[in-house]
Amino acid sequence: MSKWQGRAGRRYTGAAIKLARGKRAYEAGGESAETKLSERKIEFKIGRGGNQKIKLLQDEFANVTDPKSDTTKKVKILQVLKNPASIDYERREIISKGATIRTELGEAVVTSRPGQHGMINALLVKRK
Repeated sequence: MSKWQGRAGRRYTGAAIKLARGKRAYEAGGESAETKLSERKIEFKIGRGGNQKIKLLQDEFANVTDPKSDTTKKVKILQVLKNPASIDYERREIISKGATIRTELGEAVVTSRPGQHGMINALLVKRK
């Protein structure tokens, strides 16, 4: 179901606001990408002003940065351990910003927004 990012339907007091107009196309939001752990699959979307957005639907690799050695490597994701965005995301193994993933190097925290940026960048937290 698509989202509507228009005006809220209530005032700060809790009273309902009667909108003087209908919904506008520029207020419509898109479907969330909900990046899963599988073979790479991307989708291109045309954004406002003709800009192109890359939605990452599935991927099995992440660019993991090691803060100690200050190096970045492309490594395979083994499992999604936690996702603070939603318990349901954790169960379905959906990767979003803030999710903890287990990689070949160890545990890492996702720092990018895969559904918006088209890639998974992560910061190494615990080495193997």
